[in-house]
Amino acid sequence: MIAAAFQTSLNFGRVDPEKLVETGKNIQVVWIEPTPELIVGEIKEAARVNNVEPARVAGVWYGQRGSNAQAAHEKAGPEEKVMYELHGGGWVLGNASPKWDSAYLCERMIQYADEYSSVLQIEYRLSDGPPFPPKGAFPAALIDAIAGYDYLVNVVGFKPWNIVVVGDSTGGNLAFALVRYLAINQFSSLPLPRAQFLLSPTADWGRTHEGPNSAMERNSETDFLHWFLGGYATRALLGSLPESDAYSNSWISPGGLRMPHVKGMFAGMPPTLIMSGELEMTLDGITTFRDRIATDNAPGTVTYIELPDTTHAAMTGKWHEPQATRGIEEFAKWLNQVHDRI
Repeated sequence: MIAAAFQTSLNFGRVDPEKLVETGKNIQVVWIEPTPELIVGEIKEAARVNNVEPARVAGVWYGQRGSNAQAAHEKAGPEEKVMYELHGGGWVLGNASPKWDSAYLCERMIQYADEYSSVLQIEYRLSDGPPFPPKGAFPAALIDAIAGYDYLVNVVGFKPWNIVVVGDSTGGNLAFALVRYLAINQFSSLPLPRAQFLLSPTADWGRTHEGPNSAMERNSETDFLHWFLGGYATRALLGSLPESDAYSNSWISPGGLRMPHVKGMFAGMPPTLIMSGELEMTLDGITTFRDRIATDNAPGTVTYIELPDTTHAAMTGKWHEPQATRGIEEFAKWLNQVHDRI
């Protein structure tokens, strides 16, 4: 199915944001305004190169706030907790609707995470490249993720202390980029979230870990990422940025072997859970990424769980049992430990 999509069109896995409300019951769609004042530094420069402007994006509420329109627009309670989830899809596929796999992760997190009764996803912009008209290149998705976090904090009124940022697959890369961007810029209006959970984060878009005995080769029969990595998706993401950015840009490939890791580059992180599967093609990039975050932060900041006999982003698949349930149980256990530290 994935191979057919990449060789024909990419309509599979995409949803018109204006029609999100039609994609399922027990969700509520909200519209999130752009935040151009929050786009600074090298992200602003990359946006200039790729002609990317901040844009209005849709958000989808699941759980308690997805139950009715009034709840979706209510101000957050004093200690109300929320998860902010960024879906996967290789930058070129995926959506925030109940029809995409990430919605299953949202539902399960609500079931297992104590005191977290709602999840917000956003319909961040996807990337297109030749032969399609180019659009949505880096850093469009990050700009949208920043606006979504600002919406939670400064529109709905959640305390950052009560927000957990979550991302699966490409969304794990994006979630980390969001939290890192907040840590670097230290906006007074946008403190860091309580914690972040990165599920199978794709961290090496230049395929620098490829080679004999690598996970890319070893796990090629047990994973489904072949068409996502190092080809069309990377080119679409880069847009007008140089091809070398697939290897050297720390925002795009934080786990790439050719990305120079300067000490402190990934410092300032909140408690971070990284979860992977033993049978993932991207496993080597994930462990390099893990080690870099751990090196730049205090001991105990990073918790790493590698699920045995497990492929990519297992917790987004109803079919991937018993690994999916084990993963969600480990996530809930870690989240309880994060709260117990204070």
